Amino acid sequence: MTKNMNVESFNLDHTKVKAPYVRLAGKTEGKHGDVIYKYDIRFCQPNKEHMKMPALHSLEHMMAEFSRNHHDGVVDLSPMGCQTGFYLSLINDSDYNRVLELLETTLKDVLEADEVPACNEVQCGFAASHSLEGAKELARNMLKKRNEWTEVFA
Repeated sequence: MTKNMNVESFNLDHTKVKAPYVRLAGKTEGKHGDVIYKYDIRFCQPNKEHMKMPALHSLEHMMAEFSRNHHDGVVDLSPMGCQTGFYLSLINDSDYNRVLELLETTLKDVLEADEVPACNEVQCGFAASHSLEGAKELARNMLKKRNEWTEVFA
């Protein structure tokens, strides 16, 4: 038996999940009643595949920007260091179906985009590492498996 860790995802058996999926990974209540819901949005099968950095980087920029056009409770969208997905944090919204709709709409926005937002040296710390077409391919592949997003485990 492995030791229980402080980080929720370190307690997830990555050999038993089946990407792509979207799952609630955590819920944190603030002192004043606000609740942050953290979602694990997994694009790639852990330890079998990963997103290439330029595509992941561009997809992060696009999803972080575009998701806020559809939901005013987006706190953060950040990539996983393992390059298999993203964490999406929302405030005061526990509606799982709404999260799925937000992701679907945001990924469709990615497919329609002509450029990567903030893809320049003033607004980005590694502006040379981007791929609009790579981001679109990731979005397309995720959308193709839309009916699988609710199935976390194989």
